[in-house]
Amino acid sequence: MIHQFYPQVPHDYRYELNKDMQLAAAHFIPAESAGKCANVHGHTYVINVTIAGDKLNETGFLVDFKTIKNIVHDRFDHSLLNEDEVFGDAKQSDPDSFPTTEVVARTIWQLIQRELDECVNQPRCLQVLVRETPTSYVVYRAKEGDFEE
Repeated sequence: MIHQFYPQVPHDYRYELNKDMQLAAAHFIPAESAGKCANVHGHTYVINVTIAGDKLNETGFLVDFKTIKNIVHDRFDHSLLNEDEVFGDAKQSDPDSFPTTEVVARTIWQLIQRELDECVNQPRCLQVLVRETPTSYVVYRAKEGDFEE
């Protein structure tokens, strides 16, 4: 994997953790207007997750890197994204659930943050970057109201 620097998220937290992952997955966008993307096709996705917080857990981690990998890589690697329940029925007409790169980034954020909300030290997932091709990527950044209080 090429080591890269990603867009930075300004924050005042003491700790910032970044986890890079690479996974292979297929998808399709079930909309006529998607053109060729309406056909099943695959990508080698490169994903970067940024998590921040002020306190470490009982093990001395902000969050264990393996936890992040389990949430994302173990679930989506070598899969057809449209078949995963988080993207709903592939035939439905809700574009907000189609596995576009934007929706994939947002969904990964939701899955990670849901797990982080259970942590005593309350880390926050600040950014998820999903690179679909070497020249195309999406960054999802949650807004303050998106976090549980």
